[in-house]
Amino acid sequence: MQNYVKVDNLQVSQLLYNFVNSEVLPGSGINQEKFWSNFDGLIHELSPINKQLLDERSELQEKINKWHKEHKTSFNFGEYKTFLQEIGYLEPKVEDFKVSTENVDSEVAAQAGPQLVVPVDNARYALNAANARWGSLYDALYGTDVIGDEDGAEAGKSYNPIRGAKVVSFAKSFLDKAVPLANATHAEVQKYTIVGGQLAVTLQNGETTHLNEATKFVGYQGQPEEPVKILLVNNGMHIEIQIDRNHPIGKTDLAGVKDVYLEAALSMLMDFEDSIAAVDAEDKVHVYRNWLGLMKGDLTASFPRGNKTVTRQLNDDRTYTSPNGETITLPGRSLMFVRNVGHLMTNSAILDKNGEEVPEGIMDGVLTSLIATHNLKEDVSYKNSRHGSIYIVKPKMHGSKEVAFANTLFNHIEDLLDLPRHTLKIGVMDEERRTSLNLKACIHEVKERIAFINTGFLDRTGDEIHTSMEAGAMIRKNDMKQTTWLQSYETSNVVVGLDCGLPGHAQIGKGMWAMPDLMSAMLEQKIAHPQSGANTAWVPSPTAATLHALHYHEVDVNEVQKGISSSQDLQDDILQIPLADNTNWTAEEIQSELDNNAQGILGYVVRWIDQGVGCSKVPDINDVGLMEDRATLRISSQHLANWLHQGICTKEQVEETMKRMAKVVDEQNAEDEEYRPMAPDFDDSVAFAAASDLVFKGINQPNGYTEPILHKRRIEAKAKYGTVVSEGLSAR
Repeated sequence: MQNYVKVDNLQVSQLLYNFVNSEVLPGSGINQEKFWSNFDGLIHELSPINKQLLDERSELQEKINKWHKEHKTSFNFGEYKTFLQEIGYLEPKVEDFKVSTENVDSEVAAQAGPQLVVPVDNARYALNAANARWGSLYDALYGTDVIGDEDGAEAGKSYNPIRGAKVVSFAKSFLDKAVPLANATHAEVQKYTIVGGQLAVTLQNGETTHLNEATKFVGYQGQPEEPVKILLVNNGMHIEIQIDRNHPIGKTDLAGVKDVYLEAALSMLMDFEDSIAAVDAEDKVHVYRNWLGLMKGDLTASFPRGNKTVTRQLNDDRTYTSPNGETITLPGRSLMFVRNVGHLMTNSAILDKNGEEVPEGIMDGVLTSLIATHNLKEDVSYKNSRHGSIYIVKPKMHGSKEVAFANTLFNHIEDLLDLPRHTLKIGVMDEERRTSLNLKACIHEVKERIAFINTGFLDRTGDEIHTSMEAGAMIRKNDMKQTTWLQSYETSNVVVGLDCGLPGHAQIGKGMWAMPDLMSAMLEQKIAHPQSGANTAWVPSPTAATLHALHYHEVDVNEVQKGISSSQDLQDDILQIPLADNTNWTAEEIQSELDNNAQGILGYVVRWIDQGVGCSKVPDINDVGLMEDRATLRISSQHLANWLHQGICTKEQVEETMKRMAKVVDEQNAEDEEYRPMAPDFDDSVAFAAASDLVFKGINQPNGYTEPILHKRRIEAKAKYGTVVSEGLSAR
């Protein structure tokens, strides 16, 4: 049971109240009594609007369900589109406009590069991610499958010089492509020096050369005749060649190069949403406290490594001497966005005047912004935004009215915190069908504060399935990536972003690489994101960020964007429902689909419910580690719910599959001492009950979201088992 403090018309959890008063408000310049009074007013003014928007979602879904039932055997696309226009699901076109967001940092406005997403509930991972602005290319290559094991290059417990040589060869080939020398390769270099403000290069044969493009040399550390670091730039992304002839690697290198560091995760999302499990005041205070430490710059995390204790903190900025002798400074940390929750959920940390839980998105907006004001102070140790902005990503909004509501919320928060208008920048996740179809109208509602749009395939597919649940059976899950609607959705996001003038003001982003151990495949495939015109894309770890950075050296996104026509209208293609042309799948094909979905659901849910892990690397049915969060859960549960509802499988068949896959998941987690098996006593497992609810009650969940069931069952598990928190996916 939570203890509450009466504050005006609010009842605030004692834990949250004490945290805000003793840790957040001091030093903020905001009066405690005034803050709570204005917070009270904001909640009671905006909560009814929040509820009205959610009611509108439900009403639209009911109308769509009814239409599909009535037209199941006589579907006509023109009639369908007209119907969606009549009910307001498809919004009127907006006049052409350009966004005008000001005070945007270069990581958002100008540079193109990777974006890292990390659960904020783990301080160690959060610090790892914040420090992922720079990464060792040598380490990223040596420790992943990008470097093969052939010819004696296996990675073992001790350093393998054969593998190391492959790493060095790869890195120097990269330098030859990104920052080439005139008539030579970087493998031929014997010495780098600075002469007359230029990079001078002495080759093994005694000849000298220089960069093909002299302007790619931008700085150095050390003495001109013996630099220890050479700073180069290509496509706006920095490269640091580190030299130390006494280093174990450097002393074996002709030029004394010990490593090549890349500017990697330019920006990142500290996630309060899909990758964490925060269901009550205890959980919320924990994540708010980590965010406070990041914004104040004093967050630390200590952990054992071998016989030592390692303490991690935020990295300092990096300073160099420029070619003309001046000091230049580059950020040592990724630019931090904070992702709040959406409009749907409420949280018991604060109750309103009627004793009802307040919208969690409103609570998140106020408190994460209040916390972020500490980083706006002149004396803060580690500046996040150099332009005085606070970046908030708002997920799971449906259509322009909901985006407009977020803008209204941000206006109220700025007034409450005495911030200049549009200090709060917004990131709009394009992951719901109504938003995809009306994206230009959505951007228009926040045209003065928009800093980010991003596609999210998994959530978007979950909403695609749920919206058309009554239309028929969906195609198999893995076939979704080849569908017309999905390809058009991904293209339209970039096209609309360019049409609205986002370059120079906001990021256009793409989604996550979900296989953190398969970096070779990522290098082959994820280059498609910058090639599509997106200037950022999500990665699951600092290592992945370093490797994905290679793509932005290979692809000049600014040039790609110039070649994209912004006059395309892909709405009709996005409206194509991914129904199966026929459902004559074999029994084996159906069972394979059920097994795959059920195993993924159970593998994720059991950690969420029993251990409070919101993001984890879950082995799939083939024991390939997949990064799972609530978005992956949404698509899997909705797909099973659709097949069950459409008669592709029976309830008994799904129940048998769930129990059989629960045993598989138990075996996959056998070495986890904190793990609580689901089998054989399924009736006693809260996690198994939650996973079953997600499928058997899936068609009744609002927009197919998993949060209502997960939160309810997590609260039940905490009461039954006590609080158990385990580490999820590492931001390695």
